[in-house]
Amino acid sequence: MTVDAHYLCPTCGARSSSSELTWRCPKCGGPWDLEFTAGAVDRAALPGRVNSLWRYAEALPLADPYASLGEGRTPLVRLTDTVSAKLDFLMPTLSFKDRGAVLLAELARRLQPRRVVADSSGNAGTAVAAYCARAGLSCTVYVPEATSPKKLEQIGAHGARVEVVAGDREATADAARAAADEPGTFYASHVYNPYFLHGTKTYVYELWEDLGGRLPDALAVPVGNGTLLLGAALATAELHAHGLIARRPRLIAVQAAAVAPLAEAHRAGAEDIIPALPVPTPAEGIAIPAPPRARQILRAVRASGGEFRTVTDDQIRTAQRDLAARGLYVEPTGCACWAAVSADPPAGEVVVPLCGAGAKTGPAGERALDG
Repeated sequence: MTVDAHYLCPTCGARSSSSELTWRCPKCGGPWDLEFTAGAVDRAALPGRVNSLWRYAEALPLADPYASLGEGRTPLVRLTDTVSAKLDFLMPTLSFKDRGAVLLAELARRLQPRRVVADSSGNAGTAVAAYCARAGLSCTVYVPEATSPKKLEQIGAHGARVEVVAGDREATADAARAAADEPGTFYASHVYNPYFLHGTKTYVYELWEDLGGRLPDALAVPVGNGTLLLGAALATAELHAHGLIARRPRLIAVQAAAVAPLAEAHRAGAEDIIPALPVPTPAEGIAIPAPPRARQILRAVRASGGEFRTVTDDQIRTAQRDLAARGLYVEPTGCACWAAVSADPPAGEVVVPLCGAGAKTGPAGERALDG
């Protein structure tokens, strides 16, 4: 079953049916939002429901999924008296990107395109490949040449065609977008397609359930293209609108100091970014020079009363070693939030996501390995 939902451009107001293969606004070229009203989730009914993110059915724009691999419901563990970590690297493809990829694959399965294309520095492509395999869809994933060999191996193992692009993450996105304009193509973009954001928002619904109907004082989130942060903003707005939380937590957006256009724009009080130069960093998954949803990310952080923090490559390496010493082997990008809050803990209770497994990349050395 497909819930009534339409694409809406937040910039110029253009609309389109979500049954169309259009991947961006045809008027201004910007990413779509989803015109969809989430219902209130009944927390008392949750114990008897499926043990995956699909238990929050009232809040999701798709229902009755076939493409599910049991994603979601990841553990929450305490790191200090005030900081807890949500172990999203324990997803079926070992990263949080499964939350959004399953919605994209399920939507594509219902639209039956000739093929699916995606672009990624690793984790999103792996997730899309896996869920397309589950849905029986032909899939091509565009990746930059510096992508971790283990991630390339994982994408190929799911039967996807891998297109390695000479150049950086932006060159990879350009190649995928050119392919996305070909007839009969579904662009499974974790940046442009808003169904992905409605998948990532389940991260916060799980926290709300596991914490007994409340949320922490702050959510620290790694930000490159901002899909987890924007999903978190969606969820907190929905929960607050339905009276299910009394207040919305602060959003602490974490960027790699090497590539931090959003943090710089926030400090300058700007509404948009000046694109950064692509610089190698172990946290390659958040090293995005020009995120298409930059304005939305900046607005979401400011509306929450939150802040931006940046972390150096050395801090990321230290955080990865520290988490491993605590029994948690996490890829470099997934260590960024722990690096940001461990040295300077925010006021109140905070949750950090551990987004991807260290087995995908190995330790954060001098060469950028993460994605």
